[in-house]
Amino acid sequence: MMITIKTIAARAVFTWAAALFCLNSMATGLPIEKWTLSSGAQVFLVQSPGLPMVDVQVDFDAGGRRDPAPQAGLASVTAAMLSRGVAASGSQSALDENQLGEAWADLGASFSADAGADRLSIKLRSLSYPDLLPQAVALAARQLGQPAFPADIWQRERERLGASIREANTQPATLAARAFGQAVYGNHPYGFETTQETLARIEVSDLRRHHSLLLACRARISIVGNVNRAQAETLATQLLAQLPQAAGCPALPAVAEVTPLTEAALRSIPFDSAQAHVFVGQPGFKRNDPDFFALSLVGNYILGGGGFVSRLTSEVREKRGLSYSVYSYFAPGRHAGAFTIGLQTRPDQAKQAVEVVQQVLADFVTNGPTDAELRAAKDNLIGGFALRIDSNRKLLDNVANIAWNDLPLDYLATWASRVEKITAADVKAAFARKLQPGKMVTVVVGGQ
Repeated sequence: MMITIKTIAARAVFTWAAALFCLNSMATGLPIEKWTLSSGAQVFLVQSPGLPMVDVQVDFDAGGRRDPAPQAGLASVTAAMLSRGVAASGSQSALDENQLGEAWADLGASFSADAGADRLSIKLRSLSYPDLLPQAVALAARQLGQPAFPADIWQRERERLGASIREANTQPATLAARAFGQAVYGNHPYGFETTQETLARIEVSDLRRHHSLLLACRARISIVGNVNRAQAETLATQLLAQLPQAAGCPALPAVAEVTPLTEAALRSIPFDSAQAHVFVGQPGFKRNDPDFFALSLVGNYILGGGGFVSRLTSEVREKRGLSYSVYSYFAPGRHAGAFTIGLQTRPDQAKQAVEVVQQVLADFVTNGPTDAELRAAKDNLIGGFALRIDSNRKLLDNVANIAWNDLPLDYLATWASRVEKITAADVKAAFARKLQPGKMVTVVVGGQ
């Protein structure tokens, strides 16, 4: 008989304090085991016995970069439709979305799926009791491998998404993000935008075609929780059991790289709003770039990623009062994700705010950080490292990051030492290599 949520809660209530202690104690080093299943799937495991729970993430190269331009959004809606019903299989009856929801509630477990620019990901969370976990894995395997993709539900979801898009299109933030993405990425899939028109071109057959990219051999499975290696191998094998098992794992077509910008561009879009939305940026770098620590972590923390202690905040907000919030970030992926500076300001101050941002950025690229800024950034990043892995879910995100980006298995164990080794000269050189302040896109939406 299926275990109930009340029984689950009663079993788990006394384990939380021990779990938190165990997770915090792992901050100094995490043993990550890696191996390959007979299907070709790669498995990454962190054993975390302090809590009777297992978190699993399975990633596939089936994100938005695989969308055809006329059907932008295909990866995202395919992922969403995985939770809208499963097909009948053998002696197992079909389940609609309501029955699926009830089944997961009875198990006290959860299943979700989403797609980003690079990957389509499914996540499973379940308690690890032997009379519960196999049921959760079996249900997740059906949902991953045998989605129903009911036509009537897709029609409903398409209409709902269309209504959301119509509403979003009335917001200046949407217009600014769209213009910025198009200007930075051009024809690259990273710049594709889901619209009512692209959704109208997506049929159930397209959902099934995109789902066919999810071969077992292409999976990267990250597992964190109360399972040993043998149990993890069984879990991973069963989870992928209903996906196609392809011999030799056929390679996917190559995706072109993002084209660098060759000149500065300004897009000023009139909009009757109290605030102007401003973006400044360019294509940045890929996640496997050796400058990642100098750029995305230490350097960007000083420039605009450190909140109220960043240089952009000091110059734009504190000294001139041009914006309540200003920030910068890199978004590296399989391709050169955007470097972005963003803020909101009064429309009549937008020109001045852009000039200050450009001046601060140019100075930072030319001169790099001060020793005091560098020390403060390192202290904050290293001091806050434990908060990056203080729960199973956060730890899973980090392990999946290692798995997806082919990072070394000791990445978390050496993270703090790598941050500490970054010098001001490293930051200056990395920013000079990657950013060209004179060739950036500026988008301003607001005012007349």
